Amino acid sequence: MTGHMDILKGDKLVLRGLKFHGYHGVKQEERKLGQKFLVDVDAWMDLRAAGKSDCLSDKIVEEVMEGPPKNLLESVAQLIASITLSKYPQVYAVCVQVGKPHVAVQGPVDYLVVEITRYRDLDFQN
Repeated sequence: MTGHMDILKGDKLVLRGLKFHGYHGVKQEERKLGQKFLVDVDAWMDLRAAGKSDCLSDKIVEEVMEGPPKNLLESVAQLIASITLSKYPQVYAVCVQVGKPHVAVQGPVDYLVVEITRYRDLDFQN
């Protein structure tokens, strides 16, 4: 069986700096006013065949980010990853970063981001 590190050495489609206004968060003001979110997606897939890179758009990310609010960024990232893997069978691994540029935490922090990586062999055993 191929190891996960071997999988992540393959071809990759990269979406960087996707910007959305969403209402995710625990605080009442986050749910009411919303805020800007930044999303990066890396999707590992075979890019040798012409046109395969056109299959993955930012529509999945848009639907999740502008959809029903989630409390945690981890939940948002997980939903993007799971929908990507289920909708695009040619993607065999996906890494999703979801960031809050305007995070209210103590100290000199410019940016808070969560990153998750999901592999098809772990998410879809059936």
